[in-house]
Amino acid sequence: MLNIINVSKTYGKSAVKAVDNVSLEIDDGEVFGFLGPNGAGKSTIIKMLCGVLPPDSGDIRIDDYYLKSNPLEVKKLIGYVPDNHAVYEKLTGMEYLNFIADVFNMPQNLREEKIKYYLDKFTLTDAANNQISTYSHGMKQKICVIAALIHSPKVWVLDEPLLGLDPQSAFNLKEMMREHAAQKNIVFFSSHVLDVVEKLCDRIAIIDKGKIIAVGTLKDLQKQGSTLEQYFLALTNTSNTQKV
Repeated sequence: MLNIINVSKTYGKSAVKAVDNVSLEIDDGEVFGFLGPNGAGKSTIIKMLCGVLPPDSGDIRIDDYYLKSNPLEVKKLIGYVPDNHAVYEKLTGMEYLNFIADVFNMPQNLREEKIKYYLDKFTLTDAANNQISTYSHGMKQKICVIAALIHSPKVWVLDEPLLGLDPQSAFNLKEMMREHAAQKNIVFFSSHVLDVVEKLCDRIAIIDKGKIIAVGTLKDLQKQGSTLEQYFLALTNTSNTQKV
């Protein structure tokens, strides 16, 4: 289980909180969609969840580990696909993946098996020994996805992961997300592509102006006769907290 517990964050001396007392509980086996307009606080939540930014208050728990008291144990349980291709571009694809495997202390036989599987899955085998700086946008995205999955994380966090992927790779990624959740893991998925979120996610949360304004299942939303797009646009224009 993933718990985000009363987390807040303010940047600098701003009087406005980027994230204001946010709490979420996400169960094993869920693909959880995290939505919001630009500047709503999504990326700040994701960076705090992954230990990139410290919260001003509150805490984050994965299973029995709390981020404040056991940051390394929590980070070992997370695989993160950022929205900005944060990779070492002077390394080859293979060197980068082995570096990530080293970070997570993966044994040689297991890392070789995983790297081969994912490179084949994303048709990157032929480019694995090329410098990442020569990769296209989509190829860099694939390397980030593989690096996030290589250690079989409990919580897989993806921030706009479909940008730049070709149709086959996008299909493969969505299948992997469902498979990851089916193994009693958690997929935490942020995207502006609402039709994909609607088809893929079990539950969603919508954040606006640093506050969670809706949490619920897609099935409940469908019972209301609304599409996710209609609901999202209506809700972010009013910002009244409610359940789907």
